[in-house]
Amino acid sequence: MATKLTVLSNGSLRVEGEDIELVDAQGQPYGLGGRQRISICRCGLSNQKPFCDGSHKGHFEHDATAFDLPAPKPAV
Repeated sequence: MATKLTVLSNGSLRVEGEDIELVDAQGQPYGLGGRQRISICRCGLSNQKPFCDGSHKGHFEHDATAFDLPAPKPAV
């Protein structure tokens, strides 16, 4: 199963896959305990950042609707 990232309306980023690796800014892996699904905070209110703990409820609004990005600018 390919890794899938889902943007949830009014919530977190859900990551699902059989071999998820999440690393910090120094490249050190977070211990995920073999989980095949994790949720990443995007509201900034979680006490367990980068993981979602549900603190966003009632404090974060975003309607997750897909759209196409424009083509990247050519490298100069």
